[in-house]
Order: sequence, then structure tokens, then C-alpha cells
Amino acid sequence: MSSSATEFALIARQGKRLEYFSIWWHICEGVAAVAAGIIAGSVSLVGFGADSFIEVTSAVALLWRLSNIVDEENREKNERLTLRIVGICFLALAAYISYASIANLLQKQAPDHSPAGIVVALAALIAMPLLSRAKKQVGKRLQSQAMVADARQADFCAYLSAILLTGLLLNAAFGWWWSDPVAALVMIPIIAKEGLDALQGKTCCDAGCKQAVCKK
Repeated sequence: MSSSATEFALIARQGKRLEYFSIWWHICEGVAAVAAGIIAGSVSLVGFGADSFIEVTSAVALLWRLSNIVDEENREKNERLTLRIVGICFLALAAYISYASIANLLQKQAPDHSPAGIVVALAALIAMPLLSRAKKQVGKRLQSQAMVADARQADFCAYLSAILLTGLLLNAAFGWWWSDPVAALVMIPIIAKEGLDALQGKTCCDAGCKQAVCKK
């Protein structure tokens, strides 16, 4: 194996460690959020937990992609397939947020206060930006737009955790039950656009990515 291929494999190994951490984190986060949401009667918390399980699917897809990263012959095909899987995850995420937000608005009932939900949202708000930054660095070094797209899911998780945390705190302090679903609805078009772009299988070559040079 050449020195270039060896370096590529080492970077891919780093990416796989990040995806293993993502799987572990989002499973724990999802279970905690869904449990807290059911106890408090919070649709937003349950929706946030569902988002965590969607991100597990994305992380598994990236693990498969990274396991085949040295296969230059099928690299572009694997990249496009993985990118489409990530895109489907984005659209599923948008659907879950739409459901949770609209259901909350239609119910017009404030959920019970959830200290556990606040802890889950705060933990995600701290951890997700760090995870996203690490994934983007690896994705650029591997010239993998799929990995960069997966990192964007961590960004959205951070945004959603900030929205969730704000809604939980406003509800706890002022009884403003509507603050979380309204803010979440604003994010849906952004998330849906990311999903549609990824679903089209756009790689860095297609999108004219300036941060990496695509191999022919």
C-alpha cells in the first residue's frame, strides 16, 4: 500500500471512531429524550429523541462508506449512495420536526416541566458543535461530501437542542408552551433543502466544492 493510501486509511479510521461515538451518543440521547418526553407529555422531546435515532442511521451509513474508502474503483458510487442515505435522513428529520411542532400547536397544552429534558438538551448543545467540527475536518481530508453532510446533521442537532432548551425553559418560567414548536417550524425549510440536495447525490465534484479537490 502506498504512503498516500496508508494516510487515507488512517484518516478513514479516525472518521470511523467519530461515527462509533455518534452511534453511542445518539442511542443514549434518543432513549433519554423519548423517556423524558413520555413522562412529561412533551411532543417536542419525543421528536428530538426520534431525531437522535435518525442520526444513528446516518452514522451507520457513514461507517459503511468509510469501510470502503480505499476502494478507488467504486469510491464515487459509494459516495453518492451514502449521500443519498444521509439525504433521506434529513427529510425524515424534517418530517419528524413538522409532526412534533404541529402536534404541539394543535394540542394547545403545555407539557409538564422536564428537568431531565433540559439536561439532555444542554448536553447536546455542548457536544454536537464539537462533533460536527471534527467530522467536517475528516470529511474534507477524505474529500467526502457525504461525511460533511453527516456533520451538518450534528449542526442541526445543536440547533434543535438550542430550540428545545429555549422552549423547555420558557415553558418552565412563563408557561409559553408555543415557543418551541413555532421556532422549530422555522427550521424545517432549511433542513428539507439540505435533504433534497443530498438526495440528488451531489458530491463535491457536482457542487463545485472549494474545500477539496476531487480525484478523477
